[in-house]
Amino acid sequence: MSKITMAHGAGGSVMQRLIKEKMLKYFGNGEAEVSLAALDDAAVVEGIVFTTDSHTVKPIFFPGGDIGRLSVAGTVNDLACVGGRPLALSAAFVIEEGFDEAKLEMILQSMASTADEAGVRIVTGDTKVVEKGSLSEIVVNTSGIGRRHELLDANLEIARRFRDVKKNWLLDSNVADGDVIIVSGYVGDHGTAVLSAREGIGFEGNFVSDVMPLNKMLEKALGVGGICAVKDATRGGIANLLNEWSEKSSVGIVVEEEKIPVREEVRAACSMLGIDPYEIGNEGRVVLAVVPEMAQQVVEALHETKEGKDATIIGQARKDIDGVVLRTKVGGLRVLQPPVGDPVPRIC
Repeated sequence: MSKITMAHGAGGSVMQRLIKEKMLKYFGNGEAEVSLAALDDAAVVEGIVFTTDSHTVKPIFFPGGDIGRLSVAGTVNDLACVGGRPLALSAAFVIEEGFDEAKLEMILQSMASTADEAGVRIVTGDTKVVEKGSLSEIVVNTSGIGRRHELLDANLEIARRFRDVKKNWLLDSNVADGDVIIVSGYVGDHGTAVLSAREGIGFEGNFVSDVMPLNKMLEKALGVGGICAVKDATRGGIANLLNEWSEKSSVGIVVEEEKIPVREEVRAACSMLGIDPYEIGNEGRVVLAVVPEMAQQVVEALHETKEGKDATIIGQARKDIDGVVLRTKVGGLRVLQPPVGDPVPRIC
């Protein structure tokens, strides 16, 4: 009998197969404007945008954030990435017996301040306690609801001046030939920050997670228009994200290695460990697919925000290639495969 492994929760091809072969068999057939079967960042039911996330990051406190900030930012970002305006969250806690109350209060304070930063409310929740040793400290689940963002229709109308956009939300299947691919900032920061904080693992350099809510940054970009798809580069990093786009949209994607922003200390740490920085999860970075006529204006709008000040164009969607191709710094080409899973487990 097959057993669940850590790879089944790591965001790559193994997890995707588990969802498609097992979960969608039972849960993917309900009526929805954007259903579970689409495997986007959130679902849409009767005009309500809805998503849920469970967080098991280890350690629960890491440079630049903690499990509380991570839980709120991650849920807010999932709502915003499909074109929703986040409104309210729930928060549920499963706590190990013996957990320090002072640590719990630190997490709660972090969640409250992050919710204020994003402009959302935490309005309901649940708390459970389990026996000592049956859980690693604490698990936090956050669910979120939102409405269709009032700028989304105008954004899509601008995109449709230049090409057909069939879907009315910012979905993975909206990417098309010619779309410009933009990343909102440096990649790999979160995964290496979490890894460096784990017992027995340390690197030279200052590693800080990128975890942050991105709904206000995305609102700024929507005001420009021409955005067809948005996705946060969480588990499996941009490698997994781009391959999901390519598969769901039936279009190839070419990205330029020299244009992908990776900090030197992150690149050095990944090289030392033999892992690919493009496969490492991020919690404060999104990738956008934008019609070429509006791409530079979108980048300039992102630059006006603190969350998107390092945004840059990294590539383009192309119908004349298959899958995702990375043009290396020396001019060669290599296939950027979808990862089996994120090489750094339990980063979110």
